[in-house]
Amino acid sequence: MFVSDKSLKRLGALLLTAIVPAAYWSYVRIVEKRPVVELSGPRMPRELGVGELLGALLFSITVGVLAALGIYQVTGSNGWAAMLATLPGFVLGGVLEEVVMRGIVFRILEQSLGSWIALAISAAIFGLLHLLNHGTTLLNAGSVMVEAGVMLAAAYMVTRRLWLCIGIHIAWNFTEGGIFSAAVSGGDTKGLLQAKLTGADWLTGGAFGAEGSVIALAICAAAGILLVAEAVRKGSIIQPFWSAELRA
Repeated sequence: MFVSDKSLKRLGALLLTAIVPAAYWSYVRIVEKRPVVELSGPRMPRELGVGELLGALLFSITVGVLAALGIYQVTGSNGWAAMLATLPGFVLGGVLEEVVMRGIVFRILEQSLGSWIALAISAAIFGLLHLLNHGTTLLNAGSVMVEAGVMLAAAYMVTRRLWLCIGIHIAWNFTEGGIFSAAVSGGDTKGLLQAKLTGADWLTGGAFGAEGSVIALAICAAAGILLVAEAVRKGSIIQPFWSAELRA
């Protein structure tokens, strides 16, 4: 039976989606020799589901505002098959980037430098990495630092697990590209709807996509502030190592 290259890529994406957390789990158990609490299973369905709802809601609000301003316009439909075809890639991207950026980079920085410095450094790294993507400007990278870098690290701090931030990440990208067919971090995507964005780059996000819009920046910054406040309320903030030394 003939299998297309696109089908093989989707199967490969799904396979990697399983391999990435398994590799991380093995590393933590073998090298760090501790329970992998950030991938604990009992709360996975709830936190993943809440994250997916939040990510979809945030981008839907963004598109709603852009549509109300006449910037986002639907011109047709590509069908449900086009939408579903985008899902494996977005699932892999969400899992891989959250395991690396929040599970490894943020978590390890936080252990020694504390939550606030780890938040700033990991957000900056995440934003700057997007400069490697097609059509990315410094404004786009700065937007990603706040939208994703701060918000997703705060989501991790609130739960001390990866499921909430994975859910937000996957749903944001899928809603952006898989449903509304906006470019995702500079990559053109053909999703459910046929649409166009018209206006200044600072409003549309330009070639980078609607996530580079100041509208998305404002909406996600507000969500990030609320998540940071919740982490503070829960007492989830870790102090830097020198704070303990000074108290001693």
